[in-house]
This record gives sequence, C-alpha cells and structure tokens, in this order.
Amino acid sequence: MTLPRPLAEPRSTLLGNGMRVRYRVQGEGDPVLLLHGIGCSLEDFDEQVELLSGRYRCWAVDLAGFGGSDPMPVPGTVGRLGAFVAAFTDAVGLDVPAHVVGNSLGGAVALRFTADHPGRVRTLTLADPAGFGRDVTVALRAITVPFLARRLLEPSAESARRTLRAVFHDGDLVTAERVALAERLSRRPHAARVMHETARSLGTPFGVRRRWRRELLRAAAANPVPTLVVWGEQDEILPATHLHAARRALPHARTHLFAATGHMPQIERAGEFADLVQQFWTETTTSRPGENP
Repeated sequence: MTLPRPLAEPRSTLLGNGMRVRYRVQGEGDPVLLLHGIGCSLEDFDEQVELLSGRYRCWAVDLAGFGGSDPMPVPGTVGRLGAFVAAFTDAVGLDVPAHVVGNSLGGAVALRFTADHPGRVRTLTLADPAGFGRDVTVALRAITVPFLARRLLEPSAESARRTLRAVFHDGDLVTAERVALAERLSRRPHAARVMHETARSLGTPFGVRRRWRRELLRAAAANPVPTLVVWGEQDEILPATHLHAARRALPHARTHLFAATGHMPQIERAGEFADLVQQFWTETTTSRPGENP
C-alpha cells in the first residue's frame, strides 16, 4: 500500500504572453500531468499527488482563469485551454511524454491536448470527463444564461457547500476546509465571468454543445494513445451513462466504473484510483507514445 506524502507548496510561472500560472510539482520519476474541472483548482488532485509522488513526478496545474492562474483575454474554450496546457508544459520544461490525467472539463482539455500533441502524451486517463454526451447538471446549464449566472455565481459559503454536495456521493467529504476553498476561489475578481464564459463555450440551457464534442472525439479517435476512462456510478454532474458513449467513441480505451462514487473518483476513491492508474501505467510502459498496448 502506498503511503501519502506531504504536499509541496504550489509554485507559479509566467507564460510567454505574461500570464501567471499556479501549479504544484512533486516527486521524481516519469511525469504525470493532472488537469482539474470547471470552477475548481489543482487541489482536486492533492490526494493523487500524495499517493503517486513516491514513484512519479506529479504536475498539477490550475487551468487558465481558475484557482490561482490568470484568466485568458478571451473566453476559455476547450481548444484554447488545450493550447494553454501546451504553453504551460513548455514554460516549465516538461518536454518528455507524460501520463495525462483529466477530470470533468479537465478530461476534455486532456483529450484536446492529446489530439493536438500526441507525442507529448504517454497515456491518457479520463475521470468523469466532459465531451461524451449532452446531459449535464441543471446548474451548469443555468449559468450559460447571463441573468441566471449573475445570481447563481454570487459567492457564498452556502453556494460552495451546495456545489460540493452535488460533486460527492459521500457527504462526509463536504468538509469545512473544502467549502472554504471553494468559496475563496469563487470570490476571485474574474471567477464568475470565467465560469459563465467557459460554461457558454461548452453548452447551452439544453445541454452540452454537440459541435465541439463531435470534433474533439473525431480528433481523439484519429490520434489514439493508451487510454483509461473511469466514472463514478452516482455522478450527478455528468451521468455515468456517458461511459457507454466513451466506449463507443474510443474503442481502444479501457474503462472502469466506481460504485457508490460521485463526480471526483480521484478524491472519493483516492486509493483505488491511484492503484488503478499505476497498474494501467505499468502495463503500458513498453508501448511507445501513440500506441495502444
């Protein structure tokens, strides 16, 4: 059993365009790149950094406009966020193929990054990723509407608590510490604008937009790398039925369903998740980037 390791303090770097990016790097070994979901931050992968950094060099980054990273001057689409990830890896000298892991929006961004830069990706792990279906929680559909977004994105502890209750199947994970972090992130000056713009780029009041999903999955299928897709059976944000669509869209991928788990299996099933991805990575170490074992 892998024992947790203390977390290193986050760092920051500047991209070529002057954007400041917050990230955490810890451990030695093959690189692992960790990408969080909409409205979240690199802390969503703290448990995985603790568990994996004994064998891997883990890079967890705040996507542009989220956490402690500066926003882009234009709305954050999946394509632009994929380009942001590429710019980040350039800035920190992450120049060898990495095991890329993405949750929710971070899963779609990981797919985009992989499709555009397959040589930079050793394996791809998607945890409850966006992009495999139209269905999404009512809350994310509502914030695509400007007047509803202004109301729903008003920062408060209760709003943060309500969001976390939808994320986790296990209510005990809605801790005071997590609520405080979510509220603090929501109070950043640009936070509501970035959430609204990103949600609108992804969807409408009727669900996730088909056009970007179709183009992304076509590109991902054309540039396959060893892929693992996992889902929480009780996900209230992106339903577990999307796992069936992932199997159809990425027939080369392995899949796994976590029982009694919500939208963030990397937290809610931290030990099982870490064991699963390490087994996957070990079994694919003899494959060259871009090949499926």
